[in-house]
Amino acid sequence: MQAELLDIRNHIAQYPPFDEMAEELLDQVVEGIEVAYFRAGTQILELGQQNAWLHYLRSGAVEISRRSGELYNRLGEGEFFGHFGLLRNQRVRFPAKAIEDSLIYKIPYETFQYLWEQDENFADFVEVEDRSRLRSAISRQEKANDLMTSKVTRLIARQPVTAPSTVRLQEAAKIMTDNGVSALLLMDETGDFPKLEGIITDRDLRTRAVTQALPSETPISDIMTEDLITIRSNAYIFEAMLTMLHNNVHHLPVMDGHEVRGVIALSDIVKYESQSSLFLVSNIYQQVDVKGLKKISRGVPDTFVRMVNEDANSHMIGSAMAGIGRSFSQRLLELGEEKLGPPPVPYCFMGLGSMARDEQLVVTDQDNAMILDDSFIPEEHDEYFLALAKFVSDGLAECGYSYCTGEIMATNPKWRQPLRVWKEYFTDWIEYPKAESLLNSNIFFDLDGIHGETGFAEELKDLIAEKASGSQRFLTLLARNALNRTPPLGFFRAFVLEENGKHQKSFNLKRRGTAPVSDLIRVHALACGSRAQNSFERLRAISKTKLLIDDDAGNLRDALEFISIVRIRHQALAIEEGREPDNNVRPEDLSPFERSHLKDAFQIVSNAQKFLRFRYNAGGGRNVQ
Repeated sequence: MQAELLDIRNHIAQYPPFDEMAEELLDQVVEGIEVAYFRAGTQILELGQQNAWLHYLRSGAVEISRRSGELYNRLGEGEFFGHFGLLRNQRVRFPAKAIEDSLIYKIPYETFQYLWEQDENFADFVEVEDRSRLRSAISRQEKANDLMTSKVTRLIARQPVTAPSTVRLQEAAKIMTDNGVSALLLMDETGDFPKLEGIITDRDLRTRAVTQALPSETPISDIMTEDLITIRSNAYIFEAMLTMLHNNVHHLPVMDGHEVRGVIALSDIVKYESQSSLFLVSNIYQQVDVKGLKKISRGVPDTFVRMVNEDANSHMIGSAMAGIGRSFSQRLLELGEEKLGPPPVPYCFMGLGSMARDEQLVVTDQDNAMILDDSFIPEEHDEYFLALAKFVSDGLAECGYSYCTGEIMATNPKWRQPLRVWKEYFTDWIEYPKAESLLNSNIFFDLDGIHGETGFAEELKDLIAEKASGSQRFLTLLARNALNRTPPLGFFRAFVLEENGKHQKSFNLKRRGTAPVSDLIRVHALACGSRAQNSFERLRAISKTKLLIDDDAGNLRDALEFISIVRIRHQALAIEEGREPDNNVRPEDLSPFERSHLKDAFQIVSNAQKFLRFRYNAGGGRNVQ
């Protein structure tokens, strides 16, 4: 092959859909190509004209318009146009104009038609628009992972072993022994049909009965666990895994409505598909001091990399990493209480931000707060809670969760307050909103109770859901703040990069990628009264209200997933290469596939921000460029 043709071939082979094309098909493409040059301002394709070429942009920039003359898209290197007309009657449907001096490779219709017939990936790619193409890209990269595609019922090997909640301790232990089970479901049989009331496990028998030398005639109801965490029978195995991680439970009753289908244990999932995050969490709770936790924490990056290499999606990875972070906090709180004694009044330790959203990664700091019982008296009780907060915060720092530079930690007295004060905080933020105070308090609208009286956190979620949707000024200012961070996409669909400093020639995939998406999703979720915290779950709640049409919600979901997974892989690669992981990505370090689809994703986010500005009358927000 001539050097010029080889250069053409090497270039187009970098960009989708040619990057996945068979060698012999690529050769046929190159052999029929004609090269054309268009100066800036030249009309390349006129509406309705006969066109027999697929136009591939080697360099420069091209603007695509609708019939009305309205801007439809701007294309850069490695993108093509003219295909919509070729798929129909070879008449131009979207006019094209060079807005920079542009070098174009023209692929003849006959070659286009042959590729469309012979290459399914090529056909799929040209038949859909950018947003659908992004969805296809995500579908291709989400390989079949049994944890994601198999239902929890697959793990149920036997009928559930149950007993009336009125049985005595010795009888319950005998039933478990005779049936060879590690958990016994306890039923309320006083109604028309048995109702699940509680559960007792081997561990409960050891810690609640044997160690306390309880009499054999003790009612089992005295030591059973009530207010059970359960899972639906149509849930996936990965959802069960995340539920166990989130709530630190080892047994999940599987429910079909009010009927118990069975019980799955942590060991069942481990046997089915070993996931090291589960082992790590289990080890966290076995540590007896901060030194042991610090040692365990060194395995967190390896766990993260392993999940990435096993093709887990961003929701699974974010939830697992948040579960690990939550477990470190919970164990530190347990150790702190052992050291300082029982708390003088009830309290709830809250996780905030990415931990609360189940979207935490390895590059993260600690964001937390304390809700104290309203019987809290600062002069009598605060010395204890400050000491506990400092013990946990210092311990988290030892385990790799750096201190929050904005002081959003329970060590800050402002964020260590009684429940009534927290209710006053949120009422003030929502009913009397100010732009600056909302900018600083934004993180508190992603909250999760992770230890202690978690019902306190649930009360705050109820208050937020009740008040936020009815305050238009609050939503407007929150939306305006959400517009402060924009995706790094310039006028010609080129990436906007940092111009100086340590991270010059790169863009931040958190600050300019995932954060703008989670910010705008949060506004919509609060507007529709959702109590969900995770961005994907919020999108599902938003879709039900029709605040966003299904396609727009689906597009945002795909954009968030793709940006997140590129960010995740960037961090995993840094860990594997022995570098400090971060969020700053250089375009040249991305594959052509990633560059192309990141532009699609950023365009979706940009369009979603335009809708946010319109929907909440949020004009005047500052844009970061």
